[in-house]
Amino acid sequence: MFEDKTLICKDCGAEFVFTAGEQEFYDSKGFVNEPQRCKACRDARKNAGRAPREYHEAVCASCGGVARVPFQPRDDRPVYCSECFAKMKENEEA
Repeated sequence: MFEDKTLICKDCGAEFVFTAGEQEFYDSKGFVNEPQRCKACRDARKNAGRAPREYHEAVCASCGGVARVPFQPRDDRPVYCSECFAKMKENEEA
């Protein structure tokens, strides 16, 4: 089957591991070429054309703290800080 392979990034020259699981995924998608870049270089390349994300500050509807969100908050919808949002999601799953 598949075995982990150590590859060299063509951008930064660092070694990275192409895991057996990644190889299996590539195979299932029909990809025939191995990756040529490490994860950091792939991410940098992917984000190079994007504008930096603009964040807005709002008051958390749960704890009253500062919430930094990547959208313009509206008065008719509650906004939660990361911690309160995570707690709400956790309670929904239980």
